[in-house]
Amino acid sequence: MTEDDSTDDISEIEARIEELAESAERSRRIILGSKAAIAGGFALLLITVLGLSGAGQTAALGSIALVLGGIVSYGSNVSTLRQTEAAISEAEARRSELIGRIGLRLVHDAPLKLM
Repeated sequence: MTEDDSTDDISEIEARIEELAESAERSRRIILGSKAAIAGGFALLLITVLGLSGAGQTAALGSIALVLGGIVSYGSNVSTLRQTEAAISEAEARRSELIGRIGLRLVHDAPLKLM
């Protein structure tokens, strides 16, 4: 494998890491929205059960659906986030391995330019 091949592979891995990072961020936003849906559903259910609003059974069923939907969305996206973070870790390890194979020269080994 030549140095150009390694450089191309490293560039591809870095692009993949960026895509995975965007996916992870999307999952984090959905998780936050799911938590808000769960909290809102519980609040609406509590208001309905205590009779603080004029809404009846429809609001209670809607709040239960909101809570259940939030729980399902939360669980699904937490799982996706974990898988994405694992894929990012694997890609970063592969990138580090490829960088380690390249014969990089340390800066202090370079000749000094006199002014």
